[in-house]
Amino acid sequence: MGDIVSILSVILFSLLGVLFSCLPACLPGVHVYNILGLFVLASHFLAGHGVLPMPEVLIPFFAGLMVGYAMLNTIPSILLSAPDESALFTVLPGRKYLMRGRGYEAVMITALGGVAGLFVLLIIFGLPTQYFFMFVRKVLSPHFHWIIWCVIGFMLMSEWPKGGTRGMAGWYNFFDAWRSIGIGLITFVLSGLLGFILFYRSPVSVNASFQNLMPAFIGLFTLPGLIMNLAGKFQMPKQTYQCSVDGGCDALLHGTVAGSLGGGFAAFFPVITGGVGGFLAGHATSIHDDRSFLISQGVSKLIYYVGGFIFLFVPGVNMMRGGAASMMSGLYVPYTKYDYYMVLAAVAIAGACAYLLMSPLTKFVLKLIGKFGHNIISIVAALVVFLVVVFITGWAGVLIMLTATGIGLLPVLFGARRMNCLGIILLPVACMMSGCGAAVATWLGLL
Repeated sequence: MGDIVSILSVILFSLLGVLFSCLPACLPGVHVYNILGLFVLASHFLAGHGVLPMPEVLIPFFAGLMVGYAMLNTIPSILLSAPDESALFTVLPGRKYLMRGRGYEAVMITALGGVAGLFVLLIIFGLPTQYFFMFVRKVLSPHFHWIIWCVIGFMLMSEWPKGGTRGMAGWYNFFDAWRSIGIGLITFVLSGLLGFILFYRSPVSVNASFQNLMPAFIGLFTLPGLIMNLAGKFQMPKQTYQCSVDGGCDALLHGTVAGSLGGGFAAFFPVITGGVGGFLAGHATSIHDDRSFLISQGVSKLIYYVGGFIFLFVPGVNMMRGGAASMMSGLYVPYTKYDYYMVLAAVAIAGACAYLLMSPLTKFVLKLIGKFGHNIISIVAALVVFLVVVFITGWAGVLIMLTATGIGLLPVLFGARRMNCLGIILLPVACMMSGCGAAVATWLGLL
């Protein structure tokens, strides 16, 4: 009887997690970590009154939220241009499809990549690969610091001049060429300095320390997109709905390989996000076709979010990668193979449910946009994230959010990569892993 109850509990809370993830799928800028933060606060409140959530509740609910968000967040990323830090590259080809009236098709192609990523994850973690991961972690751990510095160097050096003033006067041409590159460097440095402040002298209270970076990420990645939506007065063309989506075998295979490499790299290495992983994989595998690109981003995002979460449960590995694993470890520390197989089952159930929800939710959001327009939806989304920041981190979080918004607007206004805003975690963590973080913080007057 107890086994039947446990199985039903895993199924029920996996589905509930996916249903809760529908909120960020319909409102741009609301991140899954915001919802998890509220859930963690509720769990601590219940624990203070002697009620402890069972593993059969926590694990499938967290897994359902992560899988649902990784799949369904494609909808606002493409239709409302409000990507999170792991989906920054989905917008460009997705926007192209949207302007041609094929936004629904772009979402479903990316969802196809999410399904492919789900199969890759279940195959990899379903096999006895824990010894391989233990070996790789042992070999690479001493080298994480210089690998991250190499990623930072490549990311900054690959910023390309975007000016179009050939034939103009020499100095004007020079400054025009350096405009986007310079703004990219400035964005990276400023976001990195903000990261040092949050890591070493955060104004956020200790009670909300588990969401320390949340206001900054909202300011860097969410609000600039919403502000541009309001300022741009974008009118969405009439959209068509295709009964079937043909990703193409070659595009599916190419996108799955590239996305698996990028998402796997981001899930395994600390502080590397899905956006950075997808960026590196795109260069490594020379993706140029739009369908392959969208599929690879669907694969990369799902493997990054869900794979990083599953690593916490792999016996003998137990790595904390990403905010979900960090928040889970504060409520429950998995230590048995039962927990491992439970999370794999929850991921499979949630993945099937999320894919079935993708089409009706996409059509629902398109109808919302058609009825209310981008402006109203953007205002509602901005209000929601503002209330979440105030509720979890207080007015100190609002100050951080506004500061980060100023930094996040720089690449948007001057045509640089928004990925440079990831300096908020890349720069301080790279310094700390290299052993010079405290020295830099002292030089900045933070210690």
